[in-house]
Amino acid sequence: MPQKPTIPDPTGEISTKTKSVKRNHSAITMFNLLGLTSDPQLEILVFLFLFISYTLSLIENLTIILLILGDSHLKTAMYFFLQNFSFLEIALTTACVPTYLYIISSGNKAISIKACFSQIFFIVLFGAAEYFLLAVMSYDHCVAICKPLHYVTIMNSRVCRNLILSFWVSGLLIILPPLGLSLNLEFFDFVIDHFFCDAFPILKNSCSDTWFIEQLVIFGGVLTFLMILVCVVLSYIYIVRMVLRLPSAQQMKKPFSTCSSYMIVASIAYGSCFFVYIKPSAKYELAINNKDVSVFIVSVAPLLNPFIYTLRNKQVKQSFHYTLKRLVLLSKKF
Repeated sequence: MPQKPTIPDPTGEISTKTKSVKRNHSAITMFNLLGLTSDPQLEILVFLFLFISYTLSLIENLTIILLILGDSHLKTAMYFFLQNFSFLEIALTTACVPTYLYIISSGNKAISIKACFSQIFFIVLFGAAEYFLLAVMSYDHCVAICKPLHYVTIMNSRVCRNLILSFWVSGLLIILPPLGLSLNLEFFDFVIDHFFCDAFPILKNSCSDTWFIEQLVIFGGVLTFLMILVCVVLSYIYIVRMVLRLPSAQQMKKPFSTCSSYMIVASIAYGSCFFVYIKPSAKYELAINNKDVSVFIVSVAPLLNPFIYTLRNKQVKQSFHYTLKRLVLLSKKF
């Protein structure tokens, strides 16, 4: 009597496939960064551009830090915050650019998952801290212009230290919850269409449900943006009201000059961040424009900001010229 053919159990087959897929997902321990271009000749130009801009931004921001450290006339709260701003510019660009320069020069585009998440941690921490610092600097401008006689008392060293501590803590609160949840994600693809590890391109590669993490990232970004916006807008409402009360146009010139420089830097920082991070679900295709904006954030902005904001400052220029004269005199002695 012929035996009936055995019909495979669909549940068991699907279960086996699911286990196999999960094993494949969990086997991914490295990501592959596609970078900005796959054209070898264009990569050389990208390397030169990033290397030169990175080197110049390091020189500019280190110069500002050393000038403020070495000049006793630059010991007010404003220069203390500018010094921290320059440090954050160096830290942010260093977290991104050297890794990509190494990838281009070596041809090895692989990066471990641990290294990738570490890079995300430092990029978001330094970036968030920088945006909070810009809000603190708007408050500093407000006190300097609206309460000039009480400025030193209000913005004393203890207050400045507490404000610095607060923006570092704020940066940690922004990054730790979504990053902690992301450590348990499984991935179906190891290719990241970016030149550094960024949150949304990585979430796009996850086979896990990332909806909650995405909403957490967007909520944190929107909340941060609104808090900073309120602080900056209120500070500048008070500043404009105070400046308009000044009797002459000559007296208005200095505060408006300082504020215009700040607004250019703040607009570049907040506008770029809003364009990249306040966006729909990461499951949608990543636009190429995001990479262009990211290059601007981590490479071009740290190069331009010292010229826009600090090196135009009269006291900083005087300190720079004085330091150069001292160096020339010392070189002549030797």
